Amino acid sequence: MPEVPQSAPAAAIVKKTLLLNCSQEKAFRVFTEQMGQWWPAAHHIGKLPFQEVVIEPRSEGGWYELDANKGKCPWGRVLVWEPPRRLLLAWHLNAKFEFHPDPDRASELELRFVATGQHQTRVEFEHRGIERHGEGYEKLRDALDGGWAGILDQFVRLAGNPD
Repeated sequence: MPEVPQSAPAAAIVKKTLLLNCSQEKAFRVFTEQMGQWWPAAHHIGKLPFQEVVIEPRSEGGWYELDANKGKCPWGRVLVWEPPRRLLLAWHLNAKFEFHPDPDRASELELRFVATGQHQTRVEFEHRGIERHGEGYEKLRDALDGGWAGILDQFVRLAGNPD
């Protein structure tokens, strides 16, 4: 199971904690099955805006956007698929938000979905290993810290209603 390298600078990690008023199952499902509904439309890497964002529901599955012509633009891959508790994704977008296929240059997104009540879930989000993207990773980390805050707010809005 991938872990943060011992030499990883603490400043190369983005952490967020989200509180949702929905079940653990719904939070996981909305994150993984409905990403295209909450992900900002302007945040696409393909030549055309995406119509859908896909996280294939299995370890070693793909993570990509699909445009209106069904053109596929990869973002990364699924490393760990443990519904409804945990998801670990490889983020293959470099500091210019371009896909880079080398797994050694990918950072990781880990999400832990923790039930805190029948209709309450805490999501522990961590984007780590950002230094693996190489030169300019500090600026990338700063952009991701602010960017994830706004993007994850959209996820909370969609998922955060009782089941």
